[in-house]
Amino acid sequence: MRGGLAKYVVLALLFVLAGVSTGLFLTVRKLSEVGPAGEQLYEERVAAPGDADTGGALDLSRRTAIVSAAERVGPATVSISATGRRLVRAAPTAQEEFFRRFFGGFLPGRVYEEERHTFGSGVVIDEDGYILTNEHVVRGFEEVQVVLTDGRAFEGEVLGGDQRYDLAVVKIEGDDLPVAPLGDSDDIMVGEWAIAIGNPFGNLLSDRQPTVTAGVVSATNRDVISDDASPAIYKDMIQTDAAINPGNSGGPLVNSNGEVVGINSFIFSMSGGSEGVGFAIPINTARNVIDEMIQYGRVRDIWVGIAIQELTPGLAERLSLGDVEGVIASFVEPGSPAHRAGIREGDIILAVNGDDVTSIREARRAIFGSRVGDIITLRVRRGTARLDFEVTVEEAAK
Repeated sequence: MRGGLAKYVVLALLFVLAGVSTGLFLTVRKLSEVGPAGEQLYEERVAAPGDADTGGALDLSRRTAIVSAAERVGPATVSISATGRRLVRAAPTAQEEFFRRFFGGFLPGRVYEEERHTFGSGVVIDEDGYILTNEHVVRGFEEVQVVLTDGRAFEGEVLGGDQRYDLAVVKIEGDDLPVAPLGDSDDIMVGEWAIAIGNPFGNLLSDRQPTVTAGVVSATNRDVISDDASPAIYKDMIQTDAAINPGNSGGPLVNSNGEVVGINSFIFSMSGGSEGVGFAIPINTARNVIDEMIQYGRVRDIWVGIAIQELTPGLAERLSLGDVEGVIASFVEPGSPAHRAGIREGDIILAVNGDDVTSIREARRAIFGSRVGDIITLRVRRGTARLDFEVTVEEAAK
């Protein structure tokens, strides 16, 4: 009995020892296959059955809509540098200030010529070499240079610019120019991808490849109030949190389809850098400006033929109006589009193209973007009646 039990114990120990030995052998073999840094294991995993397409899948996952959009529009995004000169009056020295007290205007201050430079971005919109950018990028400069991402440099001619729209068209002469496709800014959605492409910091970078930043469309149809001294009107702007930095002005804002939907223009910032509140001019607004500038070299001024005045409580009381909504037509030019449409002096204009107006600024913004030949609708209060008139806009006399 004891002998049989001892036999079973010996056999059990042999099995345990065999298992441990096999485990140690396999472990050592595995470690030798892996190596000190796991190279062999990584190679075997990549080449393992069922994983043959892993690398391709990773490449596909990296090729996002942002990558495709940047590849489509990036080559057509250009760097713009402008050079000009201006006269600068130097600050008077202490000696000059002393003599000025006695001789006043007989001692003119020192004036010298200063060279100034600026840089920005633009986008090629036509194979004939038309480039769209911001007006403030090229305003007042005599020389404009355009550099493509392939390194080619061209002398640019400013065909026209308009401070009201803050848009300008620059022309270059070249072959095989990359062209960016234009989208429909009326079709964009809040929350969709917004890709800002441009050349921030201009010549500080050693290459001409544009910078790509991505965010979303934060809002649409933003009306941004500009400084009273500025003629610029920023209406129906696209707001985005895609970073827009110095030098991005004039560059394209692109959707995920690789279409230009806006022209990057300015940011709201407390620090001077991007803080996620940037604005772009809708490309549909820019289309109208492009056509005018290419054909006429300017955006033609429109003529309606109405002088308006804001309604104050005192004026409303004298006219027995009862309230101060709208603006009053203080003068209607005889024979003007407004006069022919039926507008009369004393009419209270309540709305323009469906937008309520209570000030001259609002009325100005309401007709902003109208072109020669367009029809604008005026809702008017005349006595107790409310009337709608259609006015066909004409070109203003030069």
